[in-house]
Amino acid sequence: MLGKCFDNVRKTVPLVHNITNYVTVNDVANVLLACGGSPIMSDEPRDVVDITSICGGLNINIGTLNERSIQGMFAAGKRANALDHVVLLDPVGAGASALRTDTAVELMKELELSAIRGNISEIKTLAHGSGTTKGVDADVADAVTEDNLEEAVVFVKEFAKKAECIVAITGAIDLVSDGEVCYVIRNGRPEMGRITGTGCQLSGMMTAFLVANPDNQTEAAAAAVCAMGLAGEIGWSRMQEGDGNSTYRNRIIDAIYNMNGDTLDKGARFEIR
Repeated sequence: MLGKCFDNVRKTVPLVHNITNYVTVNDVANVLLACGGSPIMSDEPRDVVDITSICGGLNINIGTLNERSIQGMFAAGKRANALDHVVLLDPVGAGASALRTDTAVELMKELELSAIRGNISEIKTLAHGSGTTKGVDADVADAVTEDNLEEAVVFVKEFAKKAECIVAITGAIDLVSDGEVCYVIRNGRPEMGRITGTGCQLSGMMTAFLVANPDNQTEAAAAAVCAMGLAGEIGWSRMQEGDGNSTYRNRIIDAIYNMNGDTLDKGARFEIR
């Protein structure tokens, strides 16, 4: 069950190295602490090899690229591969600019990835080498809906096989596949799109789940996606008059903090195709 994957995070307290964007770095650190993991942040090329060596997983997020951080991503990724650590890529805004697209594609080529997590536009960009996206948000034309769900499931399975890693596409309907099976997940709230960083937080949390569940990686990735979506539902149910997106962000993190395996098993809404 997915709940066991969550409980394993709390039992093992995985240390996760995050090279993430400076818009959401604090939220990523806090959600990792909330789910039971331990975060450390570093993107300096002279620092990342030592830092990633002491961790169990590496979360690479390209949301605010610069030349220094790009060097750090490749250096940390290669060191993590040498140590057989979990490596997750979050290709934020791939398709929005040549630098983002080229960097994401090169990271996918140069590193052995455990997982890729992004919205549908970002994942399509990686699959095709080019694409369009609405800034860092998915293009409406790409959205996964009930009408195109079967097609989307086929796409994510094929891309996961090609990429040789787990692929998680998040949106109104979330998809998680290892190329063989696909979890179709329906947790979450549309209001989560009004907060900057829920995807970035999920990538950090998913890295921790993968580290804590080495023998059940696909289920672990799906558990992380369900947990974030469920936290969005719980957090929204606790909103009061006058609350806004800043409060909602905190309520989501609080929901993760108070969540356990039983809560997740009771609230997760998914099917396997």
